[in-house]
Order: sequence, then C-alpha cells, then structure tokens
Amino acid sequence: MGIRLTFLACVLFATGLPAQGIYFAAANDVTWNLPGANENDSMPLGNGDLALNAWTETNGDIVLLLSKSDAWSENGQLLKLGRVRIKLAPNPFAASGTFAQALKLETGEIVISSGKNSVRIWVDANHPVVHTEIETEEPVRLEAKAELWRAKNYHLDQKAVQQAGFFEWGNNPDGLDFDPDTVLLAHDNRVAWCHFNTRSIYPLVFAKEHLESLLPKFPDPLLHRCFGMTMKGGGLVSDGNLALKSSSSSKSFRLDLYALAQQSADAEDWYSALEKITVATDAVPISDARTAHQQWWADFWNRSWIHVSGAPDADKISQSYAMQRYMTACAGRGVQPIKFNGSLFSVGHDLPEGVSSSEASHDPDYRAWGASFWNQNTRLVYWPLIASGDTDLLAPWFNMYVQALPLAKARTQNYFHHDGAAFIETIYFWGLPNVNDFGWNNPGLELQSEWMRYHIQGGLEVLAQMLDSYACTQDAGFARNSLLPMADATITYYDQHWQRGPDGKIFMSPAQAIETYQKDAVNPTPDIAGLMSVLPRLLALPENLISKPQHTLWSKVLNDLPPLPLGTTAKGKLPPQGLGEPDGMKIILPAQKYGGPRNSENPELYTVFPYRLYGVGKPDLELARNTFAARLYPFAKCWGQDGVESALLGLTDEARQVVQREFTSYGNQRFIWFWSKNSDWIPDMDNGGAGMATLQLMLMQCDGKQIRLLPAWPDGWTADFKLHAPFQTTVEGHVEHGKITGLKVSPAARTKDVVAPM
Repeated sequence: MGIRLTFLACVLFATGLPAQGIYFAAANDVTWNLPGANENDSMPLGNGDLALNAWTETNGDIVLLLSKSDAWSENGQLLKLGRVRIKLAPNPFAASGTFAQALKLETGEIVISSGKNSVRIWVDANHPVVHTEIETEEPVRLEAKAELWRAKNYHLDQKAVQQAGFFEWGNNPDGLDFDPDTVLLAHDNRVAWCHFNTRSIYPLVFAKEHLESLLPKFPDPLLHRCFGMTMKGGGLVSDGNLALKSSSSSKSFRLDLYALAQQSADAEDWYSALEKITVATDAVPISDARTAHQQWWADFWNRSWIHVSGAPDADKISQSYAMQRYMTACAGRGVQPIKFNGSLFSVGHDLPEGVSSSEASHDPDYRAWGASFWNQNTRLVYWPLIASGDTDLLAPWFNMYVQALPLAKARTQNYFHHDGAAFIETIYFWGLPNVNDFGWNNPGLELQSEWMRYHIQGGLEVLAQMLDSYACTQDAGFARNSLLPMADATITYYDQHWQRGPDGKIFMSPAQAIETYQKDAVNPTPDIAGLMSVLPRLLALPENLISKPQHTLWSKVLNDLPPLPLGTTAKGKLPPQGLGEPDGMKIILPAQKYGGPRNSENPELYTVFPYRLYGVGKPDLELARNTFAARLYPFAKCWGQDGVESALLGLTDEARQVVQREFTSYGNQRFIWFWSKNSDWIPDMDNGGAGMATLQLMLMQCDGKQIRLLPAWPDGWTADFKLHAPFQTTVEGHVEHGKITGLKVSPAARTKDVVAPM
C-alpha cells in the first residue's frame, strides 16, 4: 500500500495536478482476477442519478444491471431500468489466464482486461449515458441484448406482496397489480424500451388518508411517468427490437446506453424527448466527455479525504470510508435521495414464471422494507456529507422535504386545523406517510401503526442538518429557499400542535420517543433536545435573513420548552418508567413519562447525536457519559448511533471499536462494501454512513466557530485528512502519535479557532 501511494503521488505531482485526494482514492481501487458467476459478483458505477452493477461471467459475457434514481412505477416502487448482456465472439475474456476486472475509484470507471484486450465502462458524470468502449487485439463480433423480466401483467395477493418485500402494500387486503415494460420498435439501428405508468396509486393514497380534497392542488407525480433506455453504437445494427449486433467484425466498438425518466403523454412522446437528449449528448466529442468526466471525479476526491494507517485494520477503515463515499457519489445526485435499503445497487435474477420474489430468491426490483424513505435510516447517509463538503450530494435529501412542504402543510390544516408541517418517519417521496402505516381501512386521522403514529422528530433532524450545511457554506440562497421554509413549518407545528401545561410549558402528549417508547410517552427527549438545539441557531442567523415575526415565534417556543427529563439509574441502567434508585447515577431520561420499550433505539442519547447538546468541551459531559453507559441498547452497526455518540463524548476506545465494526460489516456479495443487510437490505447504506460520520467526528468536531481536532483519535493511528468546517473553512493535516503536523487551515484567519494537540 505505501509503495503504491508513493508511486501514484510521484505520477500525479509530476503532472501538476492537486494529487492528494485522488491518489488516496486510487490506493483503494479493487481488482479481481477471475470472472464471476452472476449478479452477486458485481461492481458499482454511477453518475449520481444513472447507475449500474457490472459483472463478467465465466463465458466472458459482460452484464450491466441499470438503475435510475427516479424510476418510480405506478405502484410507487423504485424499479430497475433493465439489464444488458454484451457478448463478444470469439470472446477474449473467456478462459483467460490474464483476466482482470478493476474498479477505478479515481476516474469512476470499470476496466476489464485480458492481455491486449480491454473494455472500459463508465457512466458519464455530466450526461445520462453509459459508455462501454471495447478494444481487442483480434477482430470480434459483438451482440448487445436487453434482458427484461417485467414481461406481462400479474397480480400478487396480500401474502405474496408481504413476501416480496413491498412494505408499503404488505397489509393491503386486495393485493397488488404489476404492469409490464414496453418495447419500442427498433429503428435507425437502435433499440429502446421503457416502463410507462398508465395508472397510479397516488389517488388511492390520498383517499385512504382522507385527503381527497387536496388532489386537485397536488399533481400526481406517478401517472404517465415513463422511464427507460435507448441503446446504439457505431457499426451496430438492430437484431429484433431488443438487441444490436455488429455488421462486421472489428477490433473496436462503442456501445452507448442513454436514460430518461419523465412524465410524458405516452411512450412515443417519451422516446422523442430521449432522442433530443441523445443528440445533445452526442454533440460532445467522446474524448471531451471523458476528460470532463474524469475531472468531475478528480474534483470530488480532492475536495475531501480521510486516509488511515499505522494500525491493524487501518487499511480496511480507509478503504471502507472511500467506498461508502464513492457509492454515495454514484447514486446521490438524482432527483430523489438515496434509498437506505440498497441504494441503486440492489440486485436479483429472473424467476421462473409464477414464482414471486422473496428474501431468499428475488428479481432485481426486490428490496426489503420497500420504497418509502425512512428518516431514521436515511439521515445517516447524509450527515457525513457536510464535513466531506459534498453539498451536491446533500441537495436531493433536503429538496425532498422542502418540495413536500406545501402538501405537508395542507395535511396539517386538514387534520389538525392549525399551521405548520410535520413529517412522519416513513414517507413517500411526495411527503405523505405510507398507507401501510396509516392503515388500509383507517376511519380516523391518526396512523394505526403505533411504531409511527407520533414519530415526527425527523423534521427537526433534517433542520439540524440544514443548519450545519448552511454553517459550512454560508449560502444565503440555500437559507432562504430551503432552511427557512423548513424552519418556519417545523417550529410552527411544534408551537401550535400541543397545549401548554400548568407551568406554561409545551406539553407534548400524546407523543412517542422514536420507535422505542410508543403511545404513552410525554415530552419525549429527542423532540425537546431537537428544539433546544435548532432554535438558538435559528435566532443567531444574520438579521438580513430572518424577520421580526420569525424571531418572536422562535424566542417564544424556546422559552416555552420543558426541561430535559433527568433521573437516576437502576442497577446501573436506564430505569423502567423513570423509576431510578436514590443513589443511582444521574442520567438523562428518554421522556418525562414513558412505558415499556418496543424497539432498540436510545432516545435519551439524541441529546448527544444528532442534537449535540452535550459533548467534548461542553458542560455536563459526565452526565452524558453516564447516560451513554446506562443505555439499554448498544448498537454498533446499521442505524445504531454508538459510534457517533462515543466520538462526540470523547470515548476514544469505544469509538475505535465501533468504527471498526461499522466498516467491516461486509456483505455476502463479492464486492464486500455492499454492506451486510443488518436490519435493512443490501447494501445497507446507513451502516456505511454511520461509519463515515464516526471517523470524521473522531478527527474533528465543530461548535460555532471552534474547530476541535482529535477529540477521540487513538494515539496509535496515523491519518491524513481534509475536512470541511463552518464559515467556508477547510482543515487539512497529518496525524501521527496523537499530534498534528502540516496543518493547513483555509482561510488562514480561521487557524486561531482551531483547538488541537500539536
């Protein structure tokens, strides 16, 4: 590893390029020397919106499983675009003793090689197209065929829908219908296929949730949505409506696949729009497109990095950090956010006719826990993107909530007859709770699911993320267009939804503390902590951004907040129903009142993360550490918070152990960074996000203008890093034996705000 880094550094520095981030990325490239067998042997590629899994089979076939971030079906299910199989004859990659398939992180491409034969696959970072460039030593013939598994209409009953992982529809007594893809007639030596939504579940969702009156105001985003691809290449001719083949043998081929998802009048209208995109894309010479693509990836890697060495598992931690950030970039610039349960990289295979998907054997569209966005899980993908400076990847997450605010406000008015907005934990991308949680035949307005009924604090956490992002970028446009609308709606809801108690303080009941304490929680700690965290920061925004009415409301709500509930332990742990021992340790409780636990979060520790009321350098650190020690549910993978909490509390040894567990929670596929499903699905993206956040917080924690370095960094670990801090600041340096050298803070005036062992 060290020799390779030195060589790459020499090459890149010799070119005059800003080398450090990109050569750390290159150090984590992956090469396989044997082809695979099936979809479980794939590597990921993507441009943030259009993505694919690529694998090579033992016969030399190259297979691409294609995805797009906004390929939503009539049922609100995120579908694949299709699969393409590329055959060469004679095939130089079959039975080859020099076979290699390499994932090149630094340039966002896969290179398959054997001797002087090579295939380069890349998803253009700036255009919706996949390029496959083939160069062979001897002339070969090429066939490229689209393989579609959604070939006919079919119906699944309630049990089969549950088995198929479609959570949102699992209790629908009527089951669910599924529609086929459309294959267009080949012409001009190109083929195309799509999925066109002739119907939509959107009106049914509104009807089941008693919101039919709102339908005219909020257009259906699913109806007539059409998504798919067209495929073409020089020297290729159509062979039926789903395949291309070479007109003659050649040593050089290029196969291009273009994608589009949009609402259209019909499939032909969609294809006309895709043709215009194809023409515009082709107007850029391939060499220029490749240069711009590689520049995008170079800029991405050079904006931030963490490289760890000098300890057991250090290489694994570095590589896992890089892989999570890479996969996030591959899928994180689309219209909708990253799905925590598989992202765009879930896989599957064709099933026999009449057999429906299950966890053990499923088609490529399967993903456990369905198509909704779960805040508790998805947030962890996005927290580390603030310190890595990846604001472009954060945008879809923030945009989903901001764009859903008008409907969320209208829902609040219809249900509760007051202003503001709140988001239930599990939502469709348009903002409503999924019907499975609301209830299929629910006569009332409260969700029937006790797991989700009052679970709304996620809106506060998104607001906290927005505040952190604004602190770093100082982007006034973002503040006006995203942060402040979210703040107005969220704080207004908390102000108006609950009455005040006899003490004049907000009395949150009925409520719940995350999913753990349901129905009977009073004044849940996560909500109180969230408001205590965001309100002072909102009040501190520049005067030219906020109005007097906003300032008055926020000050009033802050003054009306009840105190954080405190108590004592019982036998060293969080006590049942708050009944601690007189001589127990003083700790924070999950709510003022609460019953028995029904899940495994630790709501009391939301005071540490995400709301950071306690931590290194802050008052009452011992209280927070005692609370952490007394937690009922240690959890060091998936959506567990042990890593970020221990880092924020300066518990170095605990943080070190947790980040190692997070970053070695490998999946059972050949590309091991398709994280184990844990409590979700493969790849479990929140697991990797939690690992990224833990490692960042071990290195750097920011509070206002203060930048604290190495608050939980093991003395035996060496690191090179570049991270982003508030006020448009970057911090770069080398860590060894618990000391920092080569510290570079930009702008230099911010150096005075750094607290660090030197």
